[in-house]
Amino acid sequence: MLTALRDELAERDVPAVLVVAEDGRPGLDVTDSRFRVRRVFVHLAFCWFYWGAQGDERVTCLRMAAAVERITEAAQDGWHEGEQGELGIDLQRIVEAYGA
Repeated sequence: MLTALRDELAERDVPAVLVVAEDGRPGLDVTDSRFRVRRVFVHLAFCWFYWGAQGDERVTCLRMAAAVERITEAAQDGWHEGEQGELGIDLQRIVEAYGA
C-alpha cells in the first residue's frame, strides 16, 4: 500500500520516500509545501493511512484515489504545526462502546 501511495504521490509532484521507523514500522516520509516532513503510516486493522493523531490526519486506504487526493491536499496546505502526533487507539473503549 505504501509503495502504491508513494507512486501516486510522485505523479502529483509530492515528494515521498519509503522509510522504516525506529520501531520497525514501514512508512513514507512526505514533504509538504513548506518543506516539512511528516511520516505516513498504515493502520491495517482500521485500513487507514495516517500522519498524526488528529481526526483530519487519517484517510481510508480502501479508496486509493481518494486517499492520494486527501494526502496531496494536506501536503499542499502544509502539515499541522508542531510535532507529529502518534495515533493511539484504545481498543478496550471501542469494545465497551459496542457492549461486547
